[in-house]
Amino acid sequence: MTTKRTPFIAGNWKMYKTIAEARQLVSEMIPSLQGVSGVEKVLCPPFPDLLAVKAILEGTEIGLGAQNMHWESAGAFTGEVSPVMLAELCQYVILGHSERRAYFGETDETVNRKVKAAIAHGLIPIMCIGETLQENEAGTTQQVLEKQIMGGLVDVTLPEATQPGEVNFIVAYEPVWAIGTGKAATSQGANAVVSDIIRPTLAKIFGSQIAEAVRVLYGGSVKASNASEFFKQSDIDGALVGGASLKVEEFAPIVQAAAG
Repeated sequence: MTTKRTPFIAGNWKMYKTIAEARQLVSEMIPSLQGVSGVEKVLCPPFPDLLAVKAILEGTEIGLGAQNMHWESAGAFTGEVSPVMLAELCQYVILGHSERRAYFGETDETVNRKVKAAIAHGLIPIMCIGETLQENEAGTTQQVLEKQIMGGLVDVTLPEATQPGEVNFIVAYEPVWAIGTGKAATSQGANAVVSDIIRPTLAKIFGSQIAEAVRVLYGGSVKASNASEFFKQSDIDGALVGGASLKVEEFAPIVQAAAG
């Protein structure tokens, strides 16, 4: 029997919030998030906000994540941030987000390097995968996702889990056509992608036991009004929330919905 996977909600702030704005938002969020048990909650602000947010989150059970990183631990890489730097600040890192792939040339190969580097430095990767509208309409969702998963996890060894039946590695399925468009995938459709494509592909790499233990999030226009529909599904373990994570009145109900 599979151990029940703990629901996981991550807020991806993208390129929003100054340090002052971040402090205010987190201070407003803590009271409503602290009271929700049985859900892992993580905030992923921009790099400049990490230190300030870390200080405010001290003593809470709310986790902190970064939105990206370089795969090298140090070097002449102007403008980049290393896993060594992040490991002092946060526990999680989003890797391979569709915006990184679309606007900054990230590939399955670079995502793979980052996943390995994150694990090596004790960070928990949230690896993003997803198909574009054209790929979805062409019926190639399975081929696209299999390629992204297999490519992103070449020679990856997952770390030992801290909780029985769980793995310190997270997948976020974000259909690109649903991100920031207001057009979410149907909950049943997203669940079918996870159960019929994502978990079987993970099983090919790591075996069925680990594939069942990996938490898979849905990302793409998740908001308070539709979150519970996704969380009712058997294979969706939470959400990678974009715009709605910037508003307490949206994000808190999403976390509450994940608690069931």
